[in-house]
Amino acid sequence: ISTSRIEELALQLKEKYTIIIVTHNMQQAVRISDNTAFFLLGELVEAGETEKLFSQPVDKRTEDYITGRFG
Repeated sequence: ISTSRIEELALQLKEKYTIIIVTHNMQQAVRISDNTAFFLLGELVEAGETEKLFSQPVDKRTEDYITGRFG
C-alpha cells in the first residue's frame, strides 16, 4: 500500500476517530495532522496546531528540527 493511500485513509478516519501518528517525515505531518507534538530525547518540547507549529515555532529546538538544522 502506498503512502498516499494510507494518508487518504487517515484523513477519512480522523473525521470519526482520534488518530496518533508517529513520523519523522515533516511533510507528512503537515499534510495529515491538525495538531502536532515535537519530542526530543523523550521530552515534549512543543505542541499545538500543526500549521502554527510549523510556521511559528515557539521553541528554538522545534525550529531547528523542522528547518533541518538537526535531526
